[in-house]
Amino acid sequence: MRRLALITACTILMSAGGAFAQDSAPKLTVTGEGEAVAVPDMATVSLGVSAQNADAGTAMDEASKVAEAILARLDSMGIEARDRQTSDVGLQPIWNNPTNSDDAPEITGYEASNRLTVRVRDLDQLGEVLGAVTEDGANRLSGLSFGLQDPDPVTEEARRDAVEDAMARAKVLAEAAGVTLGPVVSISENGGGGYAPSPMPMMEARMSAAPVAAGESTINARVTMVFELAE
Repeated sequence: MRRLALITACTILMSAGGAFAQDSAPKLTVTGEGEAVAVPDMATVSLGVSAQNADAGTAMDEASKVAEAILARLDSMGIEARDRQTSDVGLQPIWNNPTNSDDAPEITGYEASNRLTVRVRDLDQLGEVLGAVTEDGANRLSGLSFGLQDPDPVTEEARRDAVEDAMARAKVLAEAAGVTLGPVVSISENGGGGYAPSPMPMMEARMSAAPVAAGESTINARVTMVFELAE
């Protein structure tokens, strides 16, 4: 029994020693970056309306009527309900600027606002949509961005590019250090990004159709890979 226990203990120690030696093998960690480009097929626009009146309720009613008209126009243009969302409704007092520093500022009226976020899935229709909503009273355009309805294929391409970049970096580093690159120990994704154009300025003038250039959408990917170094 003592001999069997001794053999078992030695086996455990040898196994632990082998695992420790394997874990302590030298490793190389590199980060690779990749990107893929595609033509966008969707636009998201944030538009709104503001109205001022001495009476708070009247200001809200005026802004609401314009917002209802915009929603009705979008409906007639085939923009689905799932692609329209009210993102903000606000009411703020309007203060006067006293000419005398001893006078306290007073509320002279109210400004009501209603902001709507709209997705346009047909980019050929985007200029028409922007022109139509301004005709109906939209006086604020705070943002316009382009994207992809199905970004997965482009994202996968960017990830492949990132892995290829990481492997190429690892080979160069291993050759420069005079070591042999071993198998991949682990791969982790560090997140990515997307195309974000500069927001369009606030639109003041009414127009029949706004000229819009979609450009390209670029999706980025970054991966970290750990390689084992062979002797």
